[in-house]
Amino acid sequence: MQSNHPTKLGARLTALSGERWCLLLTLAMRLVVGGVFIFSGFVKAVDPWGTCYKLTDYMNALGLGAWSGGVLVGAVALAVAELTLGVALAVGAYRRSVPWLLLLMMAVMTPLTLWLALTNAVADCGCFGDALHLSNWATLGKNVLLVLGLLWLVVFNRSLRGVYGAAVQWLVVVLTAAFGLAVSYCGYFVQPLIDFRPYPVGTHLTAERVVAGDEASEDDYIFVYRRQGQEQEFTIDSLPDEEEGWEYVTRYHARRPQGQVIVQTPGGAGLTILDADGDEVTSDVMSGTRQLLYLFPDLSTVSIAHSYMLNELNDFATARDADVVGLTSATEAQIAEWVDVSMAAYPIYNADDSEIKMLARGNPAVVLVEQGQVVWKRTLSSMPAEQLQDPSLTLAQLGTADYDADGVMTQLLLAYLAALLVLLIINRTHVVVRHLWRKTKR
Repeated sequence: MQSNHPTKLGARLTALSGERWCLLLTLAMRLVVGGVFIFSGFVKAVDPWGTCYKLTDYMNALGLGAWSGGVLVGAVALAVAELTLGVALAVGAYRRSVPWLLLLMMAVMTPLTLWLALTNAVADCGCFGDALHLSNWATLGKNVLLVLGLLWLVVFNRSLRGVYGAAVQWLVVVLTAAFGLAVSYCGYFVQPLIDFRPYPVGTHLTAERVVAGDEASEDDYIFVYRRQGQEQEFTIDSLPDEEEGWEYVTRYHARRPQGQVIVQTPGGAGLTILDADGDEVTSDVMSGTRQLLYLFPDLSTVSIAHSYMLNELNDFATARDADVVGLTSATEAQIAEWVDVSMAAYPIYNADDSEIKMLARGNPAVVLVEQGQVVWKRTLSSMPAEQLQDPSLTLAQLGTADYDADGVMTQLLLAYLAALLVLLIINRTHVVVRHLWRKTKR
């Protein structure tokens, strides 16, 4: 009797898998679960710097900071794996192995998110990069639902045919992995092709308004609150509601010239710049028509080999009436050492580390700001050095003449989708022809 029980269960599952509702539910599971992994992998591939930062946070929280040297490889591998397995699941490639591989991945991720939900060791899991922020408990719930969906697919996925035949499934995997690697390459060596952060091109760095006359006072404070891992500044008259998830962090004096105070407006991105004494000098630094910002998230690891390009770019920008400014979270001693060894002719100020990283990716990175608005941003290594010798080139053209992020993203996506379509036509044309032939004979 006991030996026949598995056989009976298998027969019942086989009969169930042929039911129309079961096939439709399996298809829905493929698309929904696969779509979540596609989205998760894609946004990670778009911004490998952000994925690196998040993985570093995880390793530090787990006491594994000493092993963070290979974090870039891990970040790209995770992004490409999620994207590739998600596409394979959605199109029904490798119907037996893909659900098991994703279930194995979730066997690691789900306990990790449970630990995060209980301890809040990392404020944001980073599952969807900067594109979508979830609380740790919401992330845990999402992972539990994914596990349930994958368990269904482990049992029933083979009952529904895939879009591609078995002979070309490996090409779907290769094309998807190549697409993910290409997107990651652009995101790491230039800038993310899609900017999900608070400072995309066109954004005003300081969302401020000037209040003059009697309203200014030395007692004016700026209050800093945090929600979903993002900090924002408010005045006493515009404090956010803590019931909406805002958490108080700190406060500081406005420290503005006598007779005026610049107020941070809710909802706008705000970049705070401090001088060596800790005084806030954002309005002074950003008061000119045009600024070229050098961003050094980790000044201690910036190679001295970059100094030549930085100094050449400084000469190019100042000749075009731009103020060149360095921003870093480094100590005063580290800044002094860098100025000494690099012979920097530009001033360097302090800014919050997380704000610098959100403004642009790269160490160092370069950002052009005109009238307070971001015009372009790139890593220094991607800047076209030969164009600095062109006297007719403007600063705006320097960052955009050889690179268009929207155009690159469109070309990569169209090339990838076209390759999948051509593969489908080649792979399935004979099936259509055979079906039409049989229908004609009848």
